[in-house]
Amino acid sequence: MKLLLVRASAGVRWVQQGVRTFWRQPLALTGLFFMAMAAMSLITVIPLVGPALALALLPAAQLSMMVATAETLQGRFPLPALVLVAFRSGAERRQSMLVLGALYAGCFLALIGLSAAVDGGQFARVYLGGEPLTREIAANSDFQSAMWLALLLYLPLSALFWHAPGLVHWHGVPPVKALFFSAVACLRNLWAFALFGLAWLAVFTAAGLVVAIATGFVAVFMGLAAHGLMLLSAMLLAAMFFSSIVFTFRDCFGAPE
Repeated sequence: MKLLLVRASAGVRWVQQGVRTFWRQPLALTGLFFMAMAAMSLITVIPLVGPALALALLPAAQLSMMVATAETLQGRFPLPALVLVAFRSGAERRQSMLVLGALYAGCFLALIGLSAAVDGGQFARVYLGGEPLTREIAANSDFQSAMWLALLLYLPLSALFWHAPGLVHWHGVPPVKALFFSAVACLRNLWAFALFGLAWLAVFTAAGLVVAIATGFVAVFMGLAAHGLMLLSAMLLAAMFFSSIVFTFRDCFGAPE
């Protein structure tokens, strides 16, 4: 394994490659993403520990999309069983993925806990599903400050875990070392990742405008269909985003096996 440096323009290329590869198998990749998110949603209903367990599964869900996209890129059909790929690669790597998931859940909950110091935990309750988001809450200055603090803290957290699932799965790197190498790769290729984020922001914004216009037109005739169109669009965009992650990994650490 060797860390590779890329040009800033690679960030835009990663988005393009992710979108193109997604449309080779849109139903399979969207279905796989939906299965992973549905499993996490079901787990959240477990009393007390449900939200933490769901967070711990996010690195595994990310890995399943990375592997599925790599399979699609090689001309193979990404089977639904790939949703469990993180736990079917041998005892050692399964244990490493479990440790990685526990670290992610712990770090994320600590992040949310820090935001609670700003607004008394209102943002945390809304984000974790314990309280609905209303206009009054969204307009509250303390809530907004907590939200921006959480976003700011999430940037270094995402850098730590961005490549870590792939490093554990494809290179057998221990969890803590995987976090370190992931963060170094993001920092050494900072401008590429900055353009990657900006390019996706542009895609989400443009898609949001198109969907808003389409749902506004459909809502005149079928309100329920408009709601379904919004959910479908969000699912497709999220699946496309996760499909692009493997290209960042490939260019930073070499092509996955």
